[in-house]
Amino acid sequence: MFGHKQKVRYAVVAGGQISQQAFMPGIARTDNSQLAALVTGDPVKADELAGQYKIKAWSYEDFGTLLGSGEIDAVYIATPNFRHVEHAVQALEAGIHVLLEKPMASSVEEAERILAAQKKSGAKLMIAYRLHHEPGNVEMFTRAQAGDFGELRSFVSVFAQDVAEENSRGHNGYWGGPVPDMGTYPLNAVRNLFGAEPIAVHAVGTKTPERGFDFHDTVAVTLTFPGERTAQFTVSYATASAENFTLVGTQASIHAEPCFMFGPKVGIAYVEKTEDGEKKRRFDPVEQFGNETQYFSDCILHDREPQADGDEGWRDMRVLAAVERSLETGETVRLDPLEPHRPVTPDQALKLKPAREPGEDDLISVIPQSA
Repeated sequence: MFGHKQKVRYAVVAGGQISQQAFMPGIARTDNSQLAALVTGDPVKADELAGQYKIKAWSYEDFGTLLGSGEIDAVYIATPNFRHVEHAVQALEAGIHVLLEKPMASSVEEAERILAAQKKSGAKLMIAYRLHHEPGNVEMFTRAQAGDFGELRSFVSVFAQDVAEENSRGHNGYWGGPVPDMGTYPLNAVRNLFGAEPIAVHAVGTKTPERGFDFHDTVAVTLTFPGERTAQFTVSYATASAENFTLVGTQASIHAEPCFMFGPKVGIAYVEKTEDGEKKRRFDPVEQFGNETQYFSDCILHDREPQADGDEGWRDMRVLAAVERSLETGETVRLDPLEPHRPVTPDQALKLKPAREPGEDDLISVIPQSA
C-alpha cells in the first residue's frame, strides 16, 4: 500500500484550539506524516486555516466523500468528545486509520462502538496519549514497572486550570468537563505507573457559585487498586493552573512537576527521593504531538498495533464513567478486575524538536480555553 518513502496523509477533523496550537504545527516535525486535509464546519477556518497550510478543506457533510476520495490515509479527530463516535466509526468503517483524541468518547457504550468498528475493518486505531511518547513520562512508567521505586503504594495528583465558560468545554456537561478532559491524565498515569487497573472509584465534586459551568468544576477522585494500593487526584476548571503528581513506593518516592502539559518550553521533570538523598531528572521539551503522530504513522507503515490502542482508551473510559456515577449517587462504584494492558516500552519515547506553537491571539475563529 505504501511506497518506501511514502508518508501517511492525515485529515484533521475539527480545527479547534488543540488542532491549531498543537497537531497541525507538530506534524511538520515528522518524517513519515503529512497534513492533507481539514474537516470543519466553519467557513472562516475552511478559508484561512486551510489556506495557511495549503490543504483542502472539507465540510462535515462531505466527510464520507473525503474518506472515499483516496486523498487521505488517516484522520486525527479532535472534535468535542460527544462527536468522537460518529467520525471515528465512519472513518474506521471506510478503512481509514484513526488517531483519536482522549477521552475516547462520551460513554462506555460509544467507546465499545468504536472498538467494534475497528475490529471489523482492521484499520488501525490509536488513542492520542501523547505522554506515552514523551521521554520523561516514559522513563517514569518503565522505571516504576521495573521496581526501581520498590513496591508502589500511593499516588496523589493535582491538575487544574482556569477555563472560560464561553469555550465549548464550559457547557457540554460532565463529558465536556474537567474529569474526562484533565482527569484522564492522572488516571492514565497511575494505571501505567502501577501496571494495574482500579477496582473501586469514589468521587466528590463542587461547583464554584459565581461560575457558569453546567458540571462540577472541581472534582476529587479516590481510586482503589488491587494489593491495597490507592490513588487520588483532583482536577478543576476554576482555579489557578497546577500540574503535579507524587508516587510513593517502599524504596523511593518521586514528585513530578511539570508532568502533563506540552509546549515548546515545557520540559517534564521529576525528583526522586530515597534514604540516600535526592536526584533531579529534567527532560528537554519535545514535540509531543509530532511524537505521537510519528509513532502512529510508523505503526501504519509497518503494520504494527499501537500500544495506546482502543482497549487502552476503553480502560480509562470505564473509570471516567464510574466517576460520573459516583458523583451522581455519592456511592463508591466497584469495577470488575482486569488484567493489565500492554505496558509502555522505552522505545516509545521520541525526541522530535518542538514546533512553534501559535499563541491564543493567533488562533483562527476560536474562543480560547483560558479564562
